Amino acid sequence: MLLFSNLSSRAQSYSYAFLQLPVSSRVNALGGSNIAIRDGDNSLSMLNPALLNESTHMVASMSFAYYMNTSFFGSLAYSHDYKGHYLGASLHYLDYGKFEYADIYGNRTGQKFSCKDFVLSLSYAHNLGELFSIGASLKPLYSVYERYTSWAFGADFGVHFHTPDSAFQMGLAIRNFGVQLKSYYSEEGRQHRELLPFDIELGLAYRFKHAPIRLSFTAHDLQSWKINYNKRIDQSGEIVGMASTNTNNVKWYDNIFRHTIFAVEIIPKSEKFYIALSYNHQRRMELAVQNKRALSGFAIGAGVRIKQFRVGFGISQYQAGNYAYQVSLSSAIAEFLK
Repeated sequence: MLLFSNLSSRAQSYSYAFLQLPVSSRVNALGGSNIAIRDGDNSLSMLNPALLNESTHMVASMSFAYYMNTSFFGSLAYSHDYKGHYLGASLHYLDYGKFEYADIYGNRTGQKFSCKDFVLSLSYAHNLGELFSIGASLKPLYSVYERYTSWAFGADFGVHFHTPDSAFQMGLAIRNFGVQLKSYYSEEGRQHRELLPFDIELGLAYRFKHAPIRLSFTAHDLQSWKINYNKRIDQSGEIVGMASTNTNNVKWYDNIFRHTIFAVEIIPKSEKFYIALSYNHQRRMELAVQNKRALSGFAIGAGVRIKQFRVGFGISQYQAGNYAYQVSLSSAIAEFLK
């Protein structure tokens, strides 16, 4: 049963929206989020800290993606198993590129400025028996847009369950719970504080015993019923704005599916490679362009293991004609020390 409430029935407004960008090529290929799969991929623990485990011991990973013209984002992560206590540290960032100053009349001055977002995650996980694990992450955040800066502090909490053969896995995560400590600007002597993109997610994954296929389902934003924005389109078919949740008229079944992400992976028993395909309904409904062919909402990716290294590639479309290409590289350092 969905844990909806009316906490965010208004139009959603928050800072640090970059926290919703995929942290790796595999997460990109899985639709932007997956909190149920517990294996040797430590990038998934950036979404659910309970996914840290013995197979992520001494795993180092990095990811890089171009996003919207000159912008790019990426992540670095390392995890360690210390006597059954699983530790992780990661850095996720978004660089918007360089912008040129202009006066109030639009005349460019030739000078430039930059905008960046950063989040550092320190994670801990521990097994509760053989089938359950719990985890938590502390996340200081920093943002700088020209001379405007902001600090925030967030936290993630996660729980994971898997059957003895790991064929069925389930995860629950509370993400981006926190507060903005320093806002970008003040109003009437008071700081204009904004919300973090708080999110409650439930994930399921099932791997078939006699077929190299794993199915995944992720339900996100379970703390809110209305998460939808509808496009306002003129007679020519061009988008002229976005209507908030208070003014649009989205059918109840459409709104339910906007909380869902479906994914399928092809993984042989050797796990030397994978191929993933996913569908994110919210992204599809909000970013697709009327009367234009687009793959918004769909994502695809693949990865291969070459000796001690794993290389992954993911691609998704956020708007017509604009794809986000993401590349990831990871390695189990412990394998070099054998």
